[in-house]
Amino acid sequence: MTDEDNALSRHVIGCAIEVHRHLGPGLLEGAYEDCLCHEMSLRGIAHERQVALPVTYKGINVAGAYRLDILVERRLILEIKAIDRTTLVHEAQLLTYLRLSGLHIGLLLNFNHAVLKDGIKRLTL
Repeated sequence: MTDEDNALSRHVIGCAIEVHRHLGPGLLEGAYEDCLCHEMSLRGIAHERQVALPVTYKGINVAGAYRLDILVERRLILEIKAIDRTTLVHEAQLLTYLRLSGLHIGLLLNFNHAVLKDGIKRLTL
C-alpha cells in the first residue's frame, strides 16, 4: 500500500463525511451512493459505479457474479451500507472483492450511524 492509497482513502472519507453531514442516517444505500459519487465528482476524484467483478471457476467465467458499489481511481473499493450495524460477513465480502480484483485497499462505509466515523472500516490485503 502506498502513501497515495492512504491519501486517496482519506479524501474519500472526507467526501463520505460531507455527504453524511448533509443527509444524516436513515436513507437507502442508493441515495448515499448517488450523493457520494456526486461529491467525488465535485472534488475531481475519478470513480466508476457498479463495476462488474467476474469470477473464474475451473475455466469458466461467471460474468456479473459480483458488482463493486464504487471503484475509485481503479485503486480503492467502496462498499456502501445503510444498515443497523455491519458484521464480519460484510467485512468478508469486501475482502473477497479485494482478493478477486487484485486490489489492496477498501472502505466499508455504513451511513446508518449518528456519527459516520463509527460506520467506517478500512480493510487491506
